[in-house]
Amino acid sequence: MDLLRLKGYLKARKMTTLQDIATHFRSDMATVAPMLDIWIGKGKLRKHHGTLGCRKGCCHCDPAAVVTYEWIE
Repeated sequence: MDLLRLKGYLKARKMTTLQDIATHFRSDMATVAPMLDIWIGKGKLRKHHGTLGCRKGCCHCDPAAVVTYEWIE
């Protein structure tokens, strides 16, 4: 995974969770998070805490454990 592939994935998804990103790139969340911070620093990505991006509708997710990222154009 490199920054450009990560950018492409984020732009295509618009909003996704840290877990989904890590799974897509077959990596762990601790490896992915610093790369996401780079895009946050450039003002292209916004980080949300809670169930904002959880689309399962099951209400079983711990809001403190769900981290969602939103690509900003």
